[in-house]
Amino acid sequence: MTVIHETDARPDLRRPGVGVVKVSTWRVGTPERQRAAVDAIAAAWRKRDWPDVGLLSYSVHIGEDGDTLLHYSQWTSEEAYQDFSRSHRDDRNAEIDAAVPGIERVALQSYELYRSVRLNPDDTRVPGCVVIVDVEFDGPDAHRQRAWVDAVFEALETDPSPHPGGISGHFHIGLDGTRVLNYAEWESAEAHIEALAAPGDGIGAATPQWRKVRTYPGVARGGVKRYTPALSLSAGVS
Repeated sequence: MTVIHETDARPDLRRPGVGVVKVSTWRVGTPERQRAAVDAIAAAWRKRDWPDVGLLSYSVHIGEDGDTLLHYSQWTSEEAYQDFSRSHRDDRNAEIDAAVPGIERVALQSYELYRSVRLNPDDTRVPGCVVIVDVEFDGPDAHRQRAWVDAVFEALETDPSPHPGGISGHFHIGLDGTRVLNYAEWESAEAHIEALAAPGDGIGAATPQWRKVRTYPGVARGGVKRYTPALSLSAGVS
């Protein structure tokens, strides 16, 4: 029997065997309903065996906005996700909806992890905040997605004074060819707010490399949202 293993509320972003990452958002309305929804998710999953369909991990994050939950799940393949949707999703969602009626499920996207960076390899801090940077381009172009991420890495590597609150970044490429998502780990929300408030235009020094990132052709829109890790589940053996 495969049971649930609970980690420290954060997924292993670089775990082997991941073929596709699913990222979605739930809108629940209030901070009280955010916590109630997380509790309902935990209860619905803990009473069932882990679904042996290729799901590697499932994690939930609480939005700083007092409204949203971010869901991050790792799968061996798209087929594994479809198998879960057919066989295991409805009963869990029905139980969660009974506990917290009126959840709005929005914006499911599919990604693959492209590049990761730990700003200090010896850093042992536990991230208190996850910053999701979502970039959307004006059309599908797989080469452009990767080139933009590569430009960010060049900017990070040449930044003379990176903010000490940053811990890591995990850059995901949207399978539709139009998006990049950075799952960035920070020491705290306060550290990220402080970095944004520094002189200049957002995160990063006023270098040519960062200017290239900020003015990259074809970027249609972007967003930055902060979350607190709340729950992370994966398979364990009884």
